[in-house]
Amino acid sequence: MPDYVNWLRHATPYINSHRDCTFVVMLPGEGVAHPNFGNIVHDLVLLHSMGVRLVLVHGSRPQIEARLAARGLTPHFHRDLRITDGPTLECVIDAVGQLRIAIEARLSMDIAASPMQGSRLRVSTGNFVTARPIGVVDGIDYHHTGEVRRVDRKGIGRLLDERTIVLLSPLGYSPTGEIFNLACEDVATRVAIDLGADKLILFGSERGLIDESGRLVRELRPQQVPPHLQRLGNNYQAELLDAAAQACRAGVKRSHMVSYADDGSLLTELFTRDGGGTLVDQEQFESLREATIEDVGGLIDLITPLEDQGILVRRSREVLEREIEQFTIVERDGLIIACAALYPIADSESGELACLAVNPEYRHGGRGDELLERIEERARAMGLKTIYVLTTRTAHWFRERGFQPSGVERLPAARASLYNYQRNSQVFEKVL
Repeated sequence: MPDYVNWLRHATPYINSHRDCTFVVMLPGEGVAHPNFGNIVHDLVLLHSMGVRLVLVHGSRPQIEARLAARGLTPHFHRDLRITDGPTLECVIDAVGQLRIAIEARLSMDIAASPMQGSRLRVSTGNFVTARPIGVVDGIDYHHTGEVRRVDRKGIGRLLDERTIVLLSPLGYSPTGEIFNLACEDVATRVAIDLGADKLILFGSERGLIDESGRLVRELRPQQVPPHLQRLGNNYQAELLDAAAQACRAGVKRSHMVSYADDGSLLTELFTRDGGGTLVDQEQFESLREATIEDVGGLIDLITPLEDQGILVRRSREVLEREIEQFTIVERDGLIIACAALYPIADSESGELACLAVNPEYRHGGRGDELLERIEERARAMGLKTIYVLTTRTAHWFRERGFQPSGVERLPAARASLYNYQRNSQVFEKVL
């Protein structure tokens, strides 16, 4: 079966969940200038065709720098923020205007045999952002550099209701007619917050947040962000991470950091369970909890392949429904990826650990250990003194975690009477 068939099948739940959601996408000027920009446009068009309500905020830093250099002007910054005097503002307006037109043109393409064919998009821009001057900081006058004061969320909302893509530039306007140069990250964050967006998507040069070991941080909570900001210092990844956390703290459900240089990074992040970038989420993306009756279907999907292989004892839906309260599960973005059950043994101070299973794609993340720890906690809370486990394939795993070889003769009578000699399971026990 072709890979794209499997991919599409696994993406279907996300297609359904993203429909009619509002996404604010921030693409810096470096991303617009990158060779992958055309692919990003195609992916945005795909999102639009799936019913996503899109607001695209673009940046313009390298384009402004090029115009300053062409005119022989020296850029000035204070606290990593551009000082926009009169001549610089002219360069900003020129760069932003040309970029906006270029982006509109790319979104308006309808080339045969291309991803844009038949897209028939409507793109709208406007004075949706009211700004105010930053003023004087540390004795430095920022002139026409500003910050977002207000977002016309009703105006943007009406356009989104009409299936229009809203394109916002890093410019803001004052009630007195002044023009201010804004940070595109500030615009995107404020727009996402004021719209109550479902997602804020921030494009950067990296795949996402990279830790001290050079590995991608897949997910974190807003409260986990400050140590990373301190480690990163004053660089662009820190700006993106701070914006992502700020949006989530203010009510945006999820913020994503992805790469503008990697083809398909946006789709991988939005339509696969593990994503391809960094997710900042208000809620826990993966949770360890006790099972409920609504989890029976997911449990069946998880354990059936192991039952077919003879690793687990087969359980019918009726049995699972009746015994669901014995189960603890690990859920990842709506998918049950691991489970275990604890059965108290009648007339004893013992329990049986059963049906420990982990999805093959997630077997190297310590989830089995998490489940075992939770099962032991439950057993202690129930006053149990010993846990037994019967296994045919994973004896070494349990021995490494403190279980000792035992035998049927040591099982409490109520459990020994049910022992299946045809399976010939090995018996192990652990004193709590």
